[in-house]
Amino acid sequence: MAKHALRSSGGHMWRSLACAKSELRLELTLACGQSFRWRESGEGHWTGVLGGRVWTLTQTDDTLWYHVYKNREGQTCGPAGTSSPGVKTSETRTKGAVKEVDELVAVASVKDAEEEEEMLRDYFQLNVKLEELYADWRAADPHFKHIADIFTGVRMLRQDPTECLFSFICTSNNHISRIQGMVDRLCQALGAPLCQLDQTSYHDFPALAALADSSVEARLRDLGFGYRARFLQQSAKQILDTHGLQWLKGLRSVPYLQARDALRTLPGVGNKVADCVCLMSLDKAEAVPVDTHVWQIAKRDYKYATGNRQKSITDKLHRDIGDFFRKLWGPFAGWTQSVLFCADLKKFQKLKEMPRLVQPKKEEEDEEETRIACKKKKIKGKKMEP
Repeated sequence: MAKHALRSSGGHMWRSLACAKSELRLELTLACGQSFRWRESGEGHWTGVLGGRVWTLTQTDDTLWYHVYKNREGQTCGPAGTSSPGVKTSETRTKGAVKEVDELVAVASVKDAEEEEEMLRDYFQLNVKLEELYADWRAADPHFKHIADIFTGVRMLRQDPTECLFSFICTSNNHISRIQGMVDRLCQALGAPLCQLDQTSYHDFPALAALADSSVEARLRDLGFGYRARFLQQSAKQILDTHGLQWLKGLRSVPYLQARDALRTLPGVGNKVADCVCLMSLDKAEAVPVDTHVWQIAKRDYKYATGNRQKSITDKLHRDIGDFFRKLWGPFAGWTQSVLFCADLKKFQKLKEMPRLVQPKKEEEDEEETRIACKKKKIKGKKMEP
């Protein structure tokens, strides 16, 4: 049985691209509630599904490493390079044909490598210079400056719009670990199987046609989706019946408010889900998803007082909080909000404690440097005396 890849046990099977941790930190970006398909499969190694392929990612200080699993014919996934598109590994080859087939394999391999690197760059939006954005946010926001050095490298993913939308329909009244389980069950029930690694089965995200089938609601209710089962099936059916397959991706090219309002016509999609989909898959960097968690951040850390007497987030409050943060942070406000959201998650609170442990040492060093400087100045002053 194929196993999850570890870079320490097979470095030649890995590809890489230059990427500093200040631009991307996998353990924060992949676990902060943007995508629900990634799991830590080994220390510092993250395995998930992207673009119909199974990947394992890891990183060093200045490099992002990635391994893409390739399917053997009729078998579960094996190591990368075991097969290539259009070339059958089991076919009998004559001596004269070996060179030709090997050349086809080499060309396919190069093409795959280029395509996979581009997929990864697009998924993590590596064209956006995160360090520059952090510098702008530090200058504009004292609270962000306070946490920026601890929570560096939190990037916004550019997900497939179908996967993003139907994953976030599952988030209603839910928490991250339970959502992950629901998305896994959704993929296993309706998605195409991709491979099996260490007894873990990986499936592609379901197509719209599979989600829209009339039998889906009952099937998903049996799998514990509750009222969300109806929203999933009805939203898929409405998209196919009213708009067509390309409608969701087409929303990338329209203004933010138009895209958000279009998404809100779907069953189970309110302001927060619509903003998540806009931000995380439709290129709307100004979208600020607002839930009770973000509302608490606004009140606690930014003394935001509007709507304090309200018990729930109305459309107006959602808009006002979003506008407040857009004015403070600028056109990438949704990215900034993601950093603060990540910093507030319970799973990452230990990171806030670590700098405090080393702070006294730094203060001592600073005091020592000041003392030495003063002593030198005093000695120099004495030498200058007549």
